[in-house]
Amino acid sequence: MSVSADGYPMSIGELTNMYKEGELIIRPAFQRFFRWNEVQKSNLIESIILGIPIPSVFVSQNDEGRWEIVDGLQRISTILELQGELLDPNGKKLPQLIMTGTKYLPDLEGCSWDSEHIDKSLSNAHRLDFKRSKMDLKIIKRSSSKDAKYDLFQRLNNYGARLSPQEVRSALLVAVSPEFYEWLESLTRDEGFSTSVQISDRLIEERYDLELVLKFFALCMFGSEDLTLSKLRDFNSVLDDFSVKLASDFPNNKYELEDLFENTFAIISDSLGADFFRKWDNARGEFRGAFLNTAFEIFAAGIGFNVREGNKLAVDFGDIVKRFWSEPGMQSGFATGKSTEWRLARYVPMGRELLKG
Repeated sequence: MSVSADGYPMSIGELTNMYKEGELIIRPAFQRFFRWNEVQKSNLIESIILGIPIPSVFVSQNDEGRWEIVDGLQRISTILELQGELLDPNGKKLPQLIMTGTKYLPDLEGCSWDSEHIDKSLSNAHRLDFKRSKMDLKIIKRSSSKDAKYDLFQRLNNYGARLSPQEVRSALLVAVSPEFYEWLESLTRDEGFSTSVQISDRLIEERYDLELVLKFFALCMFGSEDLTLSKLRDFNSVLDDFSVKLASDFPNNKYELEDLFENTFAIISDSLGADFFRKWDNARGEFRGAFLNTAFEIFAAGIGFNVREGNKLAVDFGDIVKRFWSEPGMQSGFATGKSTEWRLARYVPMGRELLKG
């Protein structure tokens, strides 16, 4: 990877004008990761008004010379929202930010950029000072290698773990192919998948459903040589690389992947459904508990692999799943203390064999 970069300060007014002219790009799908609350947004505004330095914003220059935000989405979006200039994914302006009081500027409570109530509006002097405030920009020039901005975004957002691994991965995929990301999201709404994979609202908010879709494809498509401890080391990075490759090839691979996904989860939904991914309690004679990631890796990927290979599937899924959980040591703590790599290397090949007819 080669990187050619430049950097210099730019006023908020200049950045705002660039955004209004279409020269500063915030991809609409990126706004799904814009999840600061009003307190966090107000604290940023306070810092700018007080002249407290804020971290650099990284942008990537595209072939048309426009700048695309790589890191700094929440800062730039907050600044634009304050002024009433931020557009939603449909191109409509969002309402001006209503601020909360901050530690050093409690009078910001209930204030906006230009309120109809004069006592709740920033003064003209404050607005001018705000627009003249400088931000440090780092520009990745278009002469940089193709993967530079994706790698940079990943590195910046892994420092301090501001986003979950899947949220970082999602942003990478949006940058590679917005169409692929939208298609991926549509798969999470597939009837067979959504009825079989029942996870908490918190996990859905963190886009764990997307991670499961990508993990499904990876574990179906990996060869046996890929399912070793050494090849699976740092699985999040392995899944990042696999996902970016899928996105880069899109839409050439769309229909093959779509058929594989829909056929697999139709089979799952029509047989055990959500019980496929819960633990069988032999003593009670019932499936119990919440969704298990390991069960997904074993059974969803096992069925998907055999569907993709054109292998005949086993007949009685219920018997296979119950026998698996009835094996010695499988009822409690069977993977406690084990790494993701160990679990995948051990259980994914097992699932492929168990579910083959």
